[in-house]
Amino acid sequence: MTPDEALKMLEEAKKTASCTGWIKHSKCVGDAAGVIAKALNLDVDKAKTLGYIHDIGKSVGPFENHVMNGYEHLKKLGYDDEYCNICLTHSYLNNDIVCTAGGIPKDIPFRTKFIKEHEYTIYEKIINICDLMCTKVVNTVNKRLVDIIIRRGAYSNTQYHIKETYKLKEYFDNLLGYNLYDLFPEIKDNL
Repeated sequence: MTPDEALKMLEEAKKTASCTGWIKHSKCVGDAAGVIAKALNLDVDKAKTLGYIHDIGKSVGPFENHVMNGYEHLKKLGYDDEYCNICLTHSYLNNDIVCTAGGIPKDIPFRTKFIKEHEYTIYEKIINICDLMCTKVVNTVNKRLVDIIIRRGAYSNTQYHIKETYKLKEYFDNLLGYNLYDLFPEIKDNL
């Protein structure tokens, strides 16, 4: 899949979506992922594509099931595992099904086993952090986490998720050798 194909998929979803905020968010995640990938000398097109499609499950079923819906949808379309997997991994940090925003999800044995056993790629980690920085624009993780809590509420796992989000941001700071936010000067305008 290419970035153009992924964007076309989002444009098709826009025609039937009852809410398009997630589409703008997905474009932001893909664009931000491309910036990080470029800084790390990784495949920019792959990072963008994965960012654009991470929430595609919201186009084929209820939002609360978007992780599994996206995975199954891309599988049915015949895409390689790395594209299908991003639908599963983008919401969960640290191979932990509990390390997610919006409360502890109901147990879906396949998803739980996959998250626990899957070795996250650098691209999946990039999408994790971009998902936790992007609304329709790139923000600090602080602002994005507040946005999530306002919309979804605070749960028993919220503090854990917040702490792990900051660790992920620090991971990228260390990998880059400078503050991740330096890649996104527009963050100042989004405070």
